[in-house]
Amino acid sequence: MSLYLDVMTSADLTSSRAAALVSSLWSGAAWRATRNGLAALGVAAVGTALIGGLGVTCGAAVYSLLTGAGDLNHVMVYLAWVLISPVLALWAVKGATALQRSRLRDVAGVDIPEGSSAWRRPWPIGPWLSASTWRQITFHVLSITIAAGAGIVVACWLAPLAAIAFLIAGRPPPAVGAAVCVAAVVLLLTAPWLARQVTRADETLARLLLGPSRSDELALRLESLTKSRAEIVAATDAERRRIERDLHDGAQQRLVSLAMNLGMAKTRFSDVPEPAKQAIVDAHEEALLALSEVREFIRGLHPAVLNDRGLVAALSGLAARASLPVKLTVDMPRPAAPSLEAVAYFIVSEALTNVVKHAQATQAEVTVTRAGDILRIAVTDDGRGGAVPAAGDGTGLRGLAQRAAAVDGTLSIDSPPGGPTVITAELPCES
Repeated sequence: MSLYLDVMTSADLTSSRAAALVSSLWSGAAWRATRNGLAALGVAAVGTALIGGLGVTCGAAVYSLLTGAGDLNHVMVYLAWVLISPVLALWAVKGATALQRSRLRDVAGVDIPEGSSAWRRPWPIGPWLSASTWRQITFHVLSITIAAGAGIVVACWLAPLAAIAFLIAGRPPPAVGAAVCVAAVVLLLTAPWLARQVTRADETLARLLLGPSRSDELALRLESLTKSRAEIVAATDAERRRIERDLHDGAQQRLVSLAMNLGMAKTRFSDVPEPAKQAIVDAHEEALLALSEVREFIRGLHPAVLNDRGLVAALSGLAARASLPVKLTVDMPRPAAPSLEAVAYFIVSEALTNVVKHAQATQAEVTVTRAGDILRIAVTDDGRGGAVPAAGDGTGLRGLAQRAAAVDGTLSIDSPPGGPTVITAELPCES
């Protein structure tokens, strides 16, 4: 009984495989692969005619120049063609690559992203020095192999028709006719599988040679990360502005109103019992203290003067509020982006805070200059020196470096024991 079941299972498996093999003849995947093969055959023929024709004619012109054949007019024509052919070849390679990408996208449903541009300067020498150009040329050379595979696929599909024509025209012996029929059936059943293999090889070569290289992918990734980081910095700055505006127009105004009411109550109710009067006085002082803390918090989030009057006015306010003399020098022929100015403001603010808290300095100097696309900030103090960023310090010197790095800038600290300390930040500005 077990042997019978095994035989039945084997027979069922064989029949199911045969049915799948036959059904693959009209499957959508097989016909899509065949259409892609036919399209690859046509595009490869166009690319070969363009690039190969230019290569052959250029080689013939070079041969004519080297052998000295022809008169002066012919030599000038040959020389001109030798000089022009590489330029035309670049356009031919670019056009053939565009056709291949369009064919892969529209017929095979494969979108091949472009890598870094091969048309780099100096033109037309630069493109020939680019690896991308040679990778594209390699694909067009290998596409001949893909086209040959597509031709074999077409031959497999047409094998039954060829067999019928042979049987009608040749009238072969029965044994030969049977062999031809068997071969035609085998080739026909092989056609879907072979079409898929040719399409798979085509896609693999296209991704490898027409798509971005590893260095291109890393460059695109770096560009994407840089853009994302810039967007995060801009979004963070916008969120700071929103919170600052909401606190300024909401909580701060309510505290001002509360402090005014308590001040008027303290003046008006002078004949109330002493405990009540003292409670009003204490409440008024607490309201004033809370108002002061909210104002400092708002200023730490994003100073309104930075929005209204720009970086110079905001830095002037920092210097004026500092608890030690600060000399401020600003030379900015044109303003930077708002998010970058906000980073510059907070770098100066936190640097001055560190000077006041830790440097034991008697004076400080802040210099902000813009030279081209670089905003340079230097904060100098005459303190004790020895400033070193500490691990895990998110608000001190390490925080300054993190702020600079957030906009792809750099920060350096020169602080020998005994001073002076110089903190320098360089921030790239948009052109």
